[in-house]
Order: sequence, then structure tokens, then C-alpha cells
Amino acid sequence: MPTPTDRVRSAYRRIAEADRPEVWIHLRPEQELAVEAKALEDRIASGADLPLAGTLVAVKDNIDVAGLPTTAACREFASTPDTTATAVRRLVDAGALVLGKTNLDQFATGLVGTRSPYGAVRNALDPERISGGSSAGSAVAVALGIADIGIGTDTAGSGRVPAALNGIVGLKPTVGLVPATGVVPAARPYDCVTVFAQDLAAGREALAEMIGPDAGDAFSRDWPADVRLGTRFPARVAVPTAAGLEPLSEAERAAFHTAADTLRAAGVRTLEVDVAPLLAAARLLYDGALVAERYAAVGEFLEGGPESADPTVSGIIVSAAKIPAHELAADQHRLAEYRAAARALLSGFDALLLPTTVGHPTLERVAADPVGENSRLGTYTNFVNLLDMAAVAVPAGEADGHAFGVSLVTGAFEDQVALDLAAVLTGEDPGGAVSEQGIELAVFGAHLRGQPLNHQLTDRGARFVEETETGAEYRMVALPTTPPKPGVLRVREGGGALRCEVWRISRAALGTFLVHLPAPMMLGSVTLADGRTVVGFGCDASAAEEAEDITEYGGWLAYLESSKD
Repeated sequence: MPTPTDRVRSAYRRIAEADRPEVWIHLRPEQELAVEAKALEDRIASGADLPLAGTLVAVKDNIDVAGLPTTAACREFASTPDTTATAVRRLVDAGALVLGKTNLDQFATGLVGTRSPYGAVRNALDPERISGGSSAGSAVAVALGIADIGIGTDTAGSGRVPAALNGIVGLKPTVGLVPATGVVPAARPYDCVTVFAQDLAAGREALAEMIGPDAGDAFSRDWPADVRLGTRFPARVAVPTAAGLEPLSEAERAAFHTAADTLRAAGVRTLEVDVAPLLAAARLLYDGALVAERYAAVGEFLEGGPESADPTVSGIIVSAAKIPAHELAADQHRLAEYRAAARALLSGFDALLLPTTVGHPTLERVAADPVGENSRLGTYTNFVNLLDMAAVAVPAGEADGHAFGVSLVTGAFEDQVALDLAAVLTGEDPGGAVSEQGIELAVFGAHLRGQPLNHQLTDRGARFVEETETGAEYRMVALPTTPPKPGVLRVREGGGALRCEVWRISRAALGTFLVHLPAPMMLGSVTLADGRTVVGFGCDASAAEEAEDITEYGGWLAYLESSKD
């Protein structure tokens, strides 16, 4: 396995080979990274727990890194912070190394990656085409194999469109889960810090380190008590009707249907819905009064006419100063109505499958029509943050000679559901969780995978953790219930180790189990073979007195198998 030093050397070789200077606004000297890599290796040798040790990170240059200028792609705006943005600091604390600051659409306003005085960022796969923005440099640094992780921001699609156009994954969490402390705002209530990676596993590991409330960010949020930690099976996924896919070309529609077929082949149930209300909500971000948020962020600065201001960006933001307050209030009310409509539309679904973007224009086409081409790219992304949703963008083949991608969109805080369904499309093992929230629950019988009551776990968003066994002080009996269930009791003697499964379930969901638990079942503490204590299903001792003792089988499934003989 490569050491942090090996990884740094490899990255700088790749930087030289790729010859894409427009990716970077500030690239740190290799020697600085080499010194930090050696220090990491010393810490690892001393036993330090560094889950991201040696991971190389490219940071969008509207996010602070102490000692490096933050420009937001505008030279006159530049300042050098003393403090690193919370999200990046958490990565560094976990052992990541920051390569440098990457190019972007100025003030994170755009989905094209060309609106920068530092140059247009060319696509990693086809240099004649755009990279997508605004997190252009971070996405391309990952796609070129330079950085392991790219950190971007996403207000209207900037953490997803570049992922689709460069053939990588983009994780856009629920608004507020990753603090935006130390991030230059674009439209503050809707800004997200996002992750680019070559695969979901790497992206999920980075995102898990970044998540968590921060007192410095008034918009930051924590997981709710009823957070879903996994998806149910079979999952239900909404897909657009034919009308909802009209913006796509014929080849893009075919690629989208192939992705939907992949979900269905894995047992996911799909149903068409009319996504018109969602696409209508998307238009509020730029065509309505909500664009006033962008003026609130940097409008006064741009009013001063800085020489390096991009004319398209400046035109969008400065013009928002004229929006009357009553129009903003009206659009905020309208947005609340769209949110209610979205909840109703997607009620009963685990996620919505959408194309990530539309087309893939050349640099020349964007130069000829910068606003029109940009608007088209945001067709399926602009509404997500406005409606308080999460999304994961993944590659989905090619269409019309360019990379094509799809996104799994979920409700707020259902980020794990989006990740698990996205893994079906990429062919990855869903792996670990993006959140360690919740409580570990040991189950022994009808709630095991494949058993008749397992759906009571998955419907509550529980997540399978592992198969294991208890300590040797437990007894199991076969209770005469419908469906049949085992009863588990801790005993002083005559016990044994029992096979079980451990699931992670939210605190609120565990509470519903307790409220509805039928007699003689109960919840209590169970000690596992490795010494851990978790919550587990047991039964009343009096109910076990006349029940058949099946401890000798070591578990419920073995007992059921023996009953067939």
C-alpha cells in the first residue's frame, strides 16, 4: 500500500503529465507536502488513528485554507485566512493533505467552469468541452487522477454537474450537514460543501469526516433522531415520465433508461412521476427573486467594478440589487408551497432517479451563449437545495460521444439512502455508513435477513452491520407465536453462544419498536462475544418456562433448518 510520501510523489508526477495549469489557482510546492507526508508517517508509526492518512485533497478556492489565499476566482477579492474552513480542517485532522486551491466559476456562480480570470477549466476527458462548474478545478483534479478527493460547493448543481461531465461521483449532502464555516457564500441558505471522488467509498469516507454541526455556522444541522440509516428492500424509486425527459437527446434518454433498468434488475421498484413541479421550482433560483441572496453575499463588492470581475457573473449578481423585498417574500412563500408539493409527490418513495445534467457543450458553444448553455445544464439540479433535498451523482455511461450521469435524489437527511441506491448503479458494495448515529440492535429470529419480520427493520431505515454471536451465557427457546419466534434469556448456567445479527437503527425508530413490541418479547442489554454490549431482543422468563429449549442449535436459522428434517 502506498505511503503518504509515495502518494504525494505520484500526484506531482501526474500534475506534470496532465499539464492542466488552469485547474489550480494556488498549487502548493511539492516539498511542503513531502514534509507533511513524512510527519503523517511518523504519527501513524506512533499509533495515531488517521482514517484518511495520505488522502490528497483539492479545495475549491471559495473555501478557506489557512495560509493560502482565498480568491473566489476574483483577484481583487483575495485575502489570506488564518483559519481553515471547518469542513477542510476535519479532513486534515483525519490525516488528509491539501494539495492546493482550485479554479471555479467566479463567486461560485455558474455551471460551466469557464467564468474565471484564471482561465476556463477544460474537461478531463475531452479538452474541447467544458468541465462543468462552478467546482470545476476540484472535479477535474480528481478525474485526472491527481487528487483523491475534490472539495467543492453546490448551490445549484456545482457538486453534481462537473461529476457527470468528468465521469466521477459527486456527493451533495443535505443542506447544513457539512458546516459552511469558512466558505465564501453564494446563496447562503442553499449552499452546500460537497465531495468529488473516483468512487462512492472514497467519497463517503471523506463526507463522514466532514459532517457535524458547528457553532460558527448558523445554518449547520445535525442528524435528526429518526434518521434513516439504510434503505428498505425492495426500494421504491420514482423516475420521470417521458415528458420529464424531453430536455434530453435521444441518446441521453437511452442512457437514462439503462440506469433505471439497472435498478430494476437489482430488485428496485420504479414508478413514473410528473417532475414538472420540481423543474418549475428550479427556475426560482435565478429567474425569481431568490437571486437576491447572491447580491447579499458579494453584491456590494461587485458594485465597485473590480477589474477581474467576470461580466456574466457580475451582471447576474449586481442586477439583483433592484429586486424589491416583497418579491423576495413572495418567492419564499412560493418555495414553501413547492416543498410541500415535492413531499407529496415523492411520498412513499425512497428516492428519485434523474439525469444529472443535459448535454455537454464545447467551450466554443458556451462562449457564444454563456447564459443559455449554463441554464440548460442546471435543468435537473437547481431545485434540489431549494427543496431541502440530498443527492448523489454517479456516472452512467456515455451519450452523444460524451460522459453521461444520473443522480439519486432523496429527502433531507436521507443521504445514506441515496448512497446505497447509487452503489447499485456503480456496482459497489454499499459498505459503511456516512453516519454512525443510532443504536446497535441485536436480533435473533424473525427479524433476521430473509425472515418474515425483517421488513420491520428496513422499513424503519435500519442498517445491517454484521453477523456475530453472543457471549456464552444465553439460552434460546422456540416460542409458540405467529410467526414463530425465538426467546432469548441470559442464564447463570446451561447457556451457550447464540448466532445473531447486529443492525443500527435510529433512536426514534427503536422507540417505536419498544412501543409496539408484543408480549412476551422485550428489549434489554445483550453482551456479544467480543465484549460489546448492545440492545437486543429477549423474552419474559415466565414465557420460556414451557417453551422448547433450542440452545443446542446455536441460533434460530439452524433450528429452522433442523425442523425440515
